[in-house]
Amino acid sequence: MIRIQQLKQAFTPVRHKDLKELLRYSAESYGDDDAFIIKHKKGKEVSYEKISFAGFRQRVIQLGTALLRRGMEGKRIAIIGKNREEWVESYFAVLCGLGICVPLDKGLPYEELESSLVRSHTDVLIFDPAHKEQVKALQAAGTAKVSQYICMDDLEGYLSLPQLREEGANAPHEDFEKYENLPVDTKATSIILFTSGTTSMAKAVMLSHYNIVENVYSALQCEDLRRGDVSMAFLPYHHTFGSIGQVIMLAVGIVTTYCDGLKYLQKNIVEYKVSVFFCVPLLVESIYKKIMQTIKKEGLEKKVNFGLKLSRLLLKLGIDVRRKLFKEILDQLGGNIRFVISGASAIDPEAIEGFNDFGIVAVQGYGMTEASPILAGENFRERRPGSIGKAMPGVELAIDEPNAEGIGELIARGPNIMAGYYENPEETEKALAGGWLHTGDLAYVDKDGYVFICGRKKNVIVLKNGKNVYPEEIEVLISNLPYVEENMVFGKPRHDDGNEKDLALWAKIVYKPDYMKETLGLTDASAIEARIREDIDSINQQLPSYKQILKLIITDQPMIKTTTGKVKRYEEAKKL
Repeated sequence: MIRIQQLKQAFTPVRHKDLKELLRYSAESYGDDDAFIIKHKKGKEVSYEKISFAGFRQRVIQLGTALLRRGMEGKRIAIIGKNREEWVESYFAVLCGLGICVPLDKGLPYEELESSLVRSHTDVLIFDPAHKEQVKALQAAGTAKVSQYICMDDLEGYLSLPQLREEGANAPHEDFEKYENLPVDTKATSIILFTSGTTSMAKAVMLSHYNIVENVYSALQCEDLRRGDVSMAFLPYHHTFGSIGQVIMLAVGIVTTYCDGLKYLQKNIVEYKVSVFFCVPLLVESIYKKIMQTIKKEGLEKKVNFGLKLSRLLLKLGIDVRRKLFKEILDQLGGNIRFVISGASAIDPEAIEGFNDFGIVAVQGYGMTEASPILAGENFRERRPGSIGKAMPGVELAIDEPNAEGIGELIARGPNIMAGYYENPEETEKALAGGWLHTGDLAYVDKDGYVFICGRKKNVIVLKNGKNVYPEEIEVLISNLPYVEENMVFGKPRHDDGNEKDLALWAKIVYKPDYMKETLGLTDASAIEARIREDIDSINQQLPSYKQILKLIITDQPMIKTTTGKVKRYEEAKKL
């Protein structure tokens, strides 16, 4: 077993015993500072609602008091909907001693939503109006245990959060006190959260207050997050990285804003003067590609390349002029972005280095739902392109049973590790064998202690000559092609005269029709295919023969993905 060193502590944050205490600290420390800025549209009229940190806690207490008065203490309360303040409000109202929270993926088809509610024994569902039809179907079917449906907005026929908030605001003082004094068992299961994937495969992870607040404390010891920063909540809240990111914003005193939609991304970043955000790699890569396309389109390549050479030289001398040199580029993103944390899957090293070259500190984090979720990361002091950094403070990481190349399964233990999978002792025993969380990811450590993920243990393609191919490694090279939206590398048996031989490597590539047409002037399917095959041949020349792509599937139709942008390999394989 190879042990992995931890990131050095750079900051000294406050440590909280539970989320209830963290919320109180947030309200008392940041008071009237803006916690949320919410845009309201009515026709062409646009207005902005600001909710302070103290005001947010007050809303949580009002909602929690009303739910308590209605007999919901000890209940399992699920939340489904897009990212919005009401989602966070509901989350904290449940977790401040009321019951168990069950965050659900807003993208779940009806059958999976129903299954999730049944499997988690949910009593109450808080939903966004966009889920009205699914809720009606659930009520009609009557298969779930859910006895109460609450809409986040006023909706005829349903109890709503505005109603409950008003009810809580007008409640007797003793009811407020009763809610505020609800005890929190910090190590008991407080959150049941389904892992990514179809529900038939998804496991229900049991997390506690202790797991979450300890992971928040780990992150704040090493990441440069500041009071008054402005964040945009891109990651879905049902995803652990999204919800813990929001908890971190409240703990630090950071303003949260929301995107109007991906096509308004750049406009919204400028509009709110966003300075920090947590996101998936797809977002960073997309922004970086757009920046580079603009540079090329405006004929600024020579100017930018000279600036990059100059800034790198000055950095060696301890002089940082990146934000001045590349002010025009940064202004396209509002001029305030200074720090980006990417997680959920591997990021293209070129994109993350590109951000850093322009003066935006971009780092990669690594984790999984079972770890609440952050296990490793980089920070502004300790970075290495392509790596996931080092273990977070308080987290132990090791490489289990490394092979001759030092590659083995990444395992972890620490206060952030789940209690297990709900009603699934067999899978729990496998995942937590020997007291360590077995991540299922293969990794190695370099001489300086940085961890590099090779790919999922279950995705490794083992050839008959004993060589291992890690598809994710090749996928990164393919994703560097500017017209590639997404891709997946997999192995399929070769067939020769009906006899099955070794595996051949295939790649499914989804291209961007707009890029092909506008940038490359290609619209004909055969011309597009010829261009892609030519570029794959160039990539193959960089690879040893056993890693070369032999077959291609080329399409402009998106693959099946989770809400965090990860391709569902199992579903894609079934389709193929």
